Amino acid sequence: MQLIEQKQWSPHVWTSLESAGVEYLLSHDGKVSLSCIEHKYICLFFSAKWCRPCNSFMTKLLNLYKTLNSTLPVSNLEILFVSLDHDESSFLDHFKNMPWLAVPFDQKISQKLRVMFHVERIPSLIPLVSVDGKFSVEEDAVRLVEYYGVDAFPFDARRRKELEAIDEARSQGGRLEELIGSKDRNFLVCKDDSKISISKLVGKIIGLYFGAHWCPPSRAFTEILIKTYNELQNSEVGRFEVVFISMDRDENEFMESQKLMPWLAIPYNDKIRHDLSRIFDVKWIPTLVILGADGNVISRDGRVMITRYGPVAFPFTEKRVKEVEGMLEEEGARLPREISDPRHEHVLKLDMARNYVCDVCQHGGRFWVFSCRQCDFDLHPCCAEKL
Repeated sequence: MQLIEQKQWSPHVWTSLESAGVEYLLSHDGKVSLSCIEHKYICLFFSAKWCRPCNSFMTKLLNLYKTLNSTLPVSNLEILFVSLDHDESSFLDHFKNMPWLAVPFDQKISQKLRVMFHVERIPSLIPLVSVDGKFSVEEDAVRLVEYYGVDAFPFDARRRKELEAIDEARSQGGRLEELIGSKDRNFLVCKDDSKISISKLVGKIIGLYFGAHWCPPSRAFTEILIKTYNELQNSEVGRFEVVFISMDRDENEFMESQKLMPWLAIPYNDKIRHDLSRIFDVKWIPTLVILGADGNVISRDGRVMITRYGPVAFPFTEKRVKEVEGMLEEEGARLPREISDPRHEHVLKLDMARNYVCDVCQHGGRFWVFSCRQCDFDLHPCCAEKL
C-alpha cells in the first residue's frame, strides 16, 4: 500500500484526477462533473478492448459491481474506466458494456494516470481510499477479485490479510461439512445424479481430486486412481473416499470426467470448487490432497504417493510411505541382481517398475521385477522362485 502526502494530493479523488488533466467523466448519458464521485469508494479500472485477459476479468468485475451496489448503500462504490485502447472507437466499443463511469479517451491522460498509479500490466484495478487526510493507493486488486469475488471488498490490505488468514485456517482441514459443503449444500453428487450426505464421509481418509477432462495427465492419473480406489473399496480397509473437484471448462466436460469416475464430486455449479483450488494453492492438475480421518490435511502430494505405491501406501501418511519404502528395500536386498530363466533367452536383471504385466502368469505386478534389457519381457519375482 502506497501513502501519498496530502500536500501532493487533495483529499478529494476528483481534484487528483483533475491534476492529471481530467476535466470531467463520462456516463452513458453524457458528461458528468468530477465532483459526482466525492465521498464514494473509487476504483480505477485500467483496461483495453484488445486485451483478452481484460475482457475475461470484466465479466467478474461486472458481477461484483452489480452485487455490491445492490447490497451497499446506494452508489457507494464507483469504478472509473481508464482506457488503454489505441483509438476512440475501440474505447467506446469497450465502454458500452460497462455500467460505471469512464475517464474520457485521451492517450496522454491515460498514460499519466498509468504512471501515477504504477500500472505495469492490464487489467488493473486500483482502489483509492482516504486515510487520515492522506490517499491510500491500495495494491492492484485484480487477483484479489479473481480469488474472492465480492468477499474481497473493500480491496484493502486489511481485508486481504483477513481472507488469507481464513484460507490458511481452512487449508489445515477440520470439519468436513464446512470444508467441502456450504450452508446451501450438505451433499456430494454421484455420476448417476444421486446425492450422498457429506456426513457419511466423516471418519474416512478423503482424497480431494483436482482434475479436468481436457487435461491428458489428469485422464492418465484418473486411471491409476481408479485402480487404487477399487482395490481399497474391495479390501477390509474400505475407509477411502475420493471427492472430485472439477477444473473443467464447462459442465459438459465435467460430465465427461464424471462418467469415468466411481467416486463422488462437488456439483459443477458450486463456487466452492474455485475456493478449494485457492485454499489448497492448486497450481497444476492433477492434484490430490489427502485428508485424514479427523479432517486434517495429511498430504498435498497424494498423486505421487498413489502413482508410486498404489493402495499399499494407505492411509497415505508420510509414516506409511517410509514403511513401504523400507519393506521394498528389504525385499530387494533378498533378491538376486540377475537371473537366467529357461523361458527367456536373455539374462533378466532386477528392476523396479510402477506397473507391469508378467509374461509368464499374465497378471499385473508392481515394484520389483526381473526384466530383459534387450526386449520387452517382465517376470514376477514369485514366478521366478517357482523354477
